[in-house]
Amino acid sequence: MLKRIEPLDTSIFTYGFSDPAKDSMKQTISAMLGFLPSAQFSVTVSITKRPLDRLILSSIITGKNSKSDKKLASFAPSVNLIFSWTSFAPGINLNASGSAVWTSFDHPTDVIVPTQSFTLRHTLSSGLYSFKLQENGNLTLLWNDTVEYYNSGLNSTRNFSFTNPILDIRSTGILTLSDPTLPNPLDLAYSSDYAEEGNILRFLKLDNDGNLRIYSSAIGSRTQIERWAAVDDQCQVYGFCGNMGICSYNDSNPVCRCPSDNFELIDKRESRKGCKRKVELRDCPGSETMLPLEHSIFLTYPPELSSQIYYIAISACMSNCLVGATGSCIASTSLSDGSGQCYLKSSNFISGYHSPAIPSTSYMKVCGPVMPTPSMAGTGGGKGKGWRLTAWLVVVVVVVTLLGLVVVEGGLWWWCFRNSPKFGGLSAQYALLEYASGAPVQFSYKELQKATNGFKEKLGAGGFGAVYRGVLANRTTAAVKQLEGIEQGEKQFRMEVVTISSTHHLNLVRLIGFCSEGRHRLLVYEFMKNGSLDNFLFVSEEQSGKLLSWEYRYSIALGTAKGITYLHEECRDCIVHCDIKPENILLDENYNAKVSDFGLAKLVNPKDHRYRTLKSVRGTRGYLAPEWLANLPITSKSDVYSYGMVLLEIVSGRRNFTVSEETDHMKFSVWAYEEFEKGNFYAILDKRLPRNEIDMEQVIRAIQVSFWCIQEQPSQRPMMGKVVQMLEGIIEIDRPPPPKAATEGSVGGTSLYASSSISAPSTFAASVPAPSSSSSLQTAGISSSASGKQVYRESSSLLHIDMDTK
Repeated sequence: MLKRIEPLDTSIFTYGFSDPAKDSMKQTISAMLGFLPSAQFSVTVSITKRPLDRLILSSIITGKNSKSDKKLASFAPSVNLIFSWTSFAPGINLNASGSAVWTSFDHPTDVIVPTQSFTLRHTLSSGLYSFKLQENGNLTLLWNDTVEYYNSGLNSTRNFSFTNPILDIRSTGILTLSDPTLPNPLDLAYSSDYAEEGNILRFLKLDNDGNLRIYSSAIGSRTQIERWAAVDDQCQVYGFCGNMGICSYNDSNPVCRCPSDNFELIDKRESRKGCKRKVELRDCPGSETMLPLEHSIFLTYPPELSSQIYYIAISACMSNCLVGATGSCIASTSLSDGSGQCYLKSSNFISGYHSPAIPSTSYMKVCGPVMPTPSMAGTGGGKGKGWRLTAWLVVVVVVVTLLGLVVVEGGLWWWCFRNSPKFGGLSAQYALLEYASGAPVQFSYKELQKATNGFKEKLGAGGFGAVYRGVLANRTTAAVKQLEGIEQGEKQFRMEVVTISSTHHLNLVRLIGFCSEGRHRLLVYEFMKNGSLDNFLFVSEEQSGKLLSWEYRYSIALGTAKGITYLHEECRDCIVHCDIKPENILLDENYNAKVSDFGLAKLVNPKDHRYRTLKSVRGTRGYLAPEWLANLPITSKSDVYSYGMVLLEIVSGRRNFTVSEETDHMKFSVWAYEEFEKGNFYAILDKRLPRNEIDMEQVIRAIQVSFWCIQEQPSQRPMMGKVVQMLEGIIEIDRPPPPKAATEGSVGGTSLYASSSISAPSTFAASVPAPSSSSSLQTAGISSSASGKQVYRESSSLLHIDMDTK
């Protein structure tokens, strides 16, 4: 309990110290950010003679001649202790050795505040949890200093080498990493209210639930609001529910329970302390059995790995743990995803997670008989045969009731929709698609309404509908797209969804699930924390902190090319995107590029899959290949043209349709080629980038590739696989010919809905296998592997998670 809390001159920090107990020889001194006990620094000191009764805090030292504006604290002279919140100002008489005994910023507890530097030698601790910064710049969270359940940062997919990495939380709410090897600090995370004006305090805190969060609070307030969390799904925090506890979710919050009535809470007042067996295994030799837990998994993180992994049936996974050679096994998990993987665990600590979306069954060794789970247990206390009889009666009544409801609901559904052929009956084989291995999760419309809070937070809108931010039942953040104008039937819609969900690549946005309920058609995608590329390329001077370095830009350009290459050349059926632009290139938390907006083109005008009028095509001016306007067949080379324009924008940091005095009022791509011919590469390059961090070899390579991609004739453009090789420096790049100024009407960035006067059909070919890379086609000095067939599967604009369609 603090004896005194007084505000400092700026009212930003408060300080105080505790009253020691009569028999205690220790006293705690604390400093807090504002009046927030949760944002506190503290130290406990030994008292040799008498309790401290006076805390002296100096005034702020400012002025032109001052070398420090830090605040100092010292105790009564008899105690002979001198403390400093950050560092000492010059001229202050310290202790005999001339050094501070303790500095709050150098000894963080569970909080990092603005201006405080967190380095490799620092650790945040809260209960059994700790937070550390690794030498590679990654942020790590650990349980009991051993189990690493969170490791995220720049080095997840890259190989950085830092000399002295420093983590800071800025007053604007941005978590940054700096190092002598970096020209500018790197942004790792953003508070949801970052850069909002006003008297707002922001800080980073490791909570006792094992999650690392950014909080904000108004100055003078005693409350704070969570603005960012490292672990999106709280149930994935190791040990959150204690040993043998199972984490799940109620309507909005994680809850802890015991696996079954074979267990009981260690502390009924605090369920997070975990569970214990009512009868220990050592007390029932020969009577052990396995408790099944459906839709559950036991968390396993390094270095606490499963002792053994098998590829066996579910029943064998259970019996191997019970009576197998591994006598130390106390639990196992069988994945119900078709892989047959079985994990046996011998660790004495079990951290469980239950969710209807988890495709696995876990087992725990208990003393028989197996008791029901808390959610299914009756209120009576009967045991033995009486309990078994009651359980069977309950099961029979429930099954009969459910069958009756299914019959009634099925009849009502058929009656309501029998006159609507577009949403007619669903065959059994498609009703089971969501249960197939690797198939997307099917959500009800009510579930997605709840996840999006009534479709409240709109992220953007595209040609097929609006996108909303949502939080699923397992606390996973997702992007939910409400499709509009979809006329496909149930069968065709589900088949297209399965096709899209089977398209997996590091540089493609992943489809999580879908909703097909009545006339509602929704798609659920993984959420990209950093939004779309345009938000980092076309930024104003006020937003210069979001400007991407050249290293990031080149990595994004290469990642985008790899994602499109997968769509064109590595899928079973070639998928033409049709709307490559910065708004459809999303960035994850590590700024890895992920292409969005591909697939489901057949859902528009399903009466003829092979022909589309230009009026129905969703594209964006400035990125459309000339063949769009010439009513020529659309192939993967149309995507190559769009990518070339995006690549030019990545290099220049400006829109390709920008016309200005600097470009002599010429189309940017034409002006840029003239500068390229002169060897004036810096004229094309984004002037906001520091020259000392530019790799000019990469810049020239990117410019040359962009000009090859935007050639007017599709046959002169390289395949995307060759684009990747050119960017990686694997093959030589010949000097590109000048691109022609293709006529696209008036320049602008709005989505294209051409006037009805342009009605000649643009041909899309039906789905065929992806082109083989075995044959070779020489195009203008570039060796390009391609198939002789120029027919590809169509695709179009689907997912716009950008703020506004440009």
